Order: sequence, then C-alpha cells, then structure tokens
Amino acid sequence: MILSNPFFLVIVTVCIFVAIRVALYKTGLVFLVKKWWRRFEDCFHVYQSFKVPEFNESMQENQLYGRVTDYLNSLTSIEDSDFTNLVTGKKPNEIVLKLDRNQTIEDDFLGAKVLWETGASTDSTSRSLVLKIRKADKRRILRPYLQHIHVVADELEQKKRDLRLFMNVEAPNRAWRAVPFTHPSTLETITMEADLKSKVKSDLESFLKARQYYHRLGRVWKRSFLLYGPSGTGKSSFVAAMANFLNYDVYDLDLSRVKDDSELKTLLLQTTTKSVIVIEDLDRYLAEKSTGLSFSGISNFMDGLLNSCCAEERVMVFTMNSKDHVDPAFLRPGRIDVHIHFPLCDFGAFKNLATSYLGVKEHKLFSQVEEIFLSGSSLSPAEIGELMIANRNSPSRAIKSVITALQTDGDGRGVGMFGRRVGYDVGSRKSGDEMVEPGGVFCGEGAHTVRDFRKLYGFLRMKSNRSSHSQSFDAGSANRDG
Repeated sequence: MILSNPFFLVIVTVCIFVAIRVALYKTGLVFLVKKWWRRFEDCFHVYQSFKVPEFNESMQENQLYGRVTDYLNSLTSIEDSDFTNLVTGKKPNEIVLKLDRNQTIEDDFLGAKVLWETGASTDSTSRSLVLKIRKADKRRILRPYLQHIHVVADELEQKKRDLRLFMNVEAPNRAWRAVPFTHPSTLETITMEADLKSKVKSDLESFLKARQYYHRLGRVWKRSFLLYGPSGTGKSSFVAAMANFLNYDVYDLDLSRVKDDSELKTLLLQTTTKSVIVIEDLDRYLAEKSTGLSFSGISNFMDGLLNSCCAEERVMVFTMNSKDHVDPAFLRPGRIDVHIHFPLCDFGAFKNLATSYLGVKEHKLFSQVEEIFLSGSSLSPAEIGELMIANRNSPSRAIKSVITALQTDGDGRGVGMFGRRVGYDVGSRKSGDEMVEPGGVFCGEGAHTVRDFRKLYGFLRMKSNRSSHSQSFDAGSANRDG
C-alpha cells in the first residue's frame, strides 16, 4: 500500500535525484558525465578543422599563432580543462595559466561551440593549434570569430606592453628620447568631481571603441583635450591618469626646443599610434613665442592635413593656465574637442583630498574650513595635498595647517569660483540628462544661472565684507565657464 501511494513515490524520486546530484558533485562524476555527453553529442555533428602552425612553410613565425595563443590563455574555460600549466607572470607574485600540448579548449561564439586542440606539427619540432567548427556553423561564424580573436588579442597586447615617455631633445638624427613611463596616477586616484570624472572616463572608453565610427564619418580617429586652470590644480597628473587608463605612450612636446614649422611636422611624423601627445603651457608659449614656430604651424599641428594623415589613434592634450587671452582659432571644435577646467579647491574638493590623504570623511574642524572657503579663500589641490602629506600622522594638525594656509596665503584667491567646478565643454556632444548650453557647455546637476551667481556672490560679499574683490566675478566669466 505504501508503494502505491503517489505522494510517497514523489518523495522517493526527489530523494534519489538529490542523492545522485550530491554524489556527482562530491565525487567529481559530474565532469565525467558532461564529457561523455559532449562526446555523445559530437557523434551527431560533422566538424571541419583549421590548422594554425607556429611557423609557415618558410620557417617564419606565424603571427596568427601567437595571437590565438594569447586569446586562448585569456579564456575562462582554460580553468575547466583536464590539465594546464601554471607559470609566473611579469608582475610580482603573478601566476597565470598557460596552454599545454595535447590540450582541448572549448569556446562559445554567437551561440556556436568551437574547439581548439593543441599539439605538435607533423615534423614534431614546432607546435600547432587546430580549430574545429561544426560544418553547419562554419559559414556563419568563421570570419567573425577570427576577427573577434584579432580584436581581443590587440586588447591583451595593449595591456601587456610597458608604457614609455618620449621627450623631444636637441640632438642630431634623434628627435625623441624615451624613458619608462611609471607615473602612478589613475582616474581613481585623481581629485575630481565624481560626475566630471565619469564623463571623462565615458568619453575615453567611447574613443577606444570608435575606430569604425570615425572612419565611417571620414574623420581621423583622434581626440583632443584642453586642460586649463591655475598651476597646481592637477593637470599634469590628469594627463598621466589618461595615459594609464588608455594604456598609451606619452609624447611630451616642448615647443621651446622646436626650431621651425618643418621640425614640428617631423616630430609629429615620428610619433606612433596609441599615444598621448602633450603640449603644456601653450598659452604662455603663444604669448612669448621664443622660437621660429609660426602660429599657422602650431594650428596646423593641432588640426592640419599632416595631422589628419599622421594622428590616427592618438590623443592630443594641451594645457593652459588660462584660455582668456588665447586666439579663439586655437580653441575651435576640431582642434579642441573637450575643454576641462581645473579650478582651485572648494570645500567639496577639500573633503575629497582629506578622504584620500588622511582617511577622514568627517571632522569637527570641517565647518570652520567650509566658512573660510565661503569667504573667498582657496588654495590649489597641490598646496593642500602637500600640507596633508607633511602632517598625515595627525589629521587634526593637517586640517589646522590647511586652515592657517587658507587664512594667510589663500585669502581672496577663491572669489569667483562659485558654479565653476563643472568645466567639461564638448563641442558637439549632447546628453538627455544634462542641460546643453548654446556653446556646447555641459552643466551638471545644480547648475546656476548668471542671476543666481550674482545673488550668491552678493550675499557672500556682504557677509565677508571683502569689497576689494567685488569685480572679480561678472556675467562674462560665468557665461564663459558655464
């Protein structure tokens, strides 16, 4: 009677099923069952094989073999294979998985299963890889799959290479001199508003993936940035962070060492792809103009015919203390794509610095610091950072030193900063969740109109009673900086 009870039979069936699953996973039989099932399934499919030898018929190295090897070593399925090699990587304490001979790796692409087998070639002196694709899937996935391997291999190669910093020197037959680029700055470590940092990161990520988009538009695949603001506000560190994020080499071009327009063109010709070309303090050079370079030579370097031919897959960065007195022709869209303002510190930036340098998110002295900032005092991030580093063992002493410096050295330097923290100007981009000003200026949340700025500044001016700075902020600067 018990055996004829349906409820009892269901319970017994569930218990048997659970016991089988536990036995499979605990003993590893599940992997054998999966392997047997794959073999059984393969009996109903016909595979076509493609061999990738390590060397070609002329005994020259087959570059495709190296690319496929790098691609396969990056797959997570290599961990599920029966065996593989553990080797040390380039970084300290790094251990990576590497393919071994007679190993089979499974990969999935566009819903199709492909197999890679490793082994020796017929002469047993070189290695080879064999790609197996079901004939039913070959026409659909073979070419896209090989293109996918090339793209991934390029990304892996870019990540592995050591970055270099190039400087133009006054030496015969040697325009650039290179040293290892080991700057530790990253987009995560720089002090910048989260919204602005997110915009920059998104812009750079979009650029890396936009080769076909630029070519479809008939444009050169390059991007140009203008970083402007007082000294010590983090422009150079931001350039290093960009280079580390893009994994690009850096070419630091000193215009004072360039004799004429012809030499400037030669320097551009000698740069390589995947590089950031930097010209610092461009406004100062344009004002002094101490060499034989012409203004047209510099503008053509930024966006001329040679630039269009030789600036592919490059990012050009120009820094200035101020763009107010620079000819607008140098700043037009096409020559400069993105304008980023680096102002002196406000209270929000100070809190970010305190978190990074001192590990302090809140402190009893913060209210006093905020009042000083609101009164119009300010310092550069570099100045505040150095004070915090010197007193990093005592957050209270570090903050007091910043207060003292603000009251003595920073008096009035921050007047006119209100509303100028967001300084990300893009010539042609639009966004659905941000206000777009007529000049292409992106204003983040909480952006104020010129009238609001005037009211706010008038209130603070009466409160701080600092009439000597009453003319430092006007409608023109507010419209200009957004």
